[in-house]
Amino acid sequence: MSANSEPGQQEPQSMGQVRFLTVAEVAKLMRVSKMTVYRLVHAGELPAARVGRSFRVAEKDVHNYLEHAYYNAG
Repeated sequence: MSANSEPGQQEPQSMGQVRFLTVAEVAKLMRVSKMTVYRLVHAGELPAARVGRSFRVAEKDVHNYLEHAYYNAG
């Protein structure tokens, strides 16, 4: 942890350590269609970087989205 970090906060990763996934890879990981991933990106629910005409999603953002998407029924 660096001197500027608060306890309990993760340090930001350098861009070299971030693993970016394609929309197809995100869809496969989440077991949804590519259109669902595009909808999540366009709605601002899943952060993504635009590279030309394509999107790339940081793997950690997919995991963060899934962690917060749990729904307790009952």
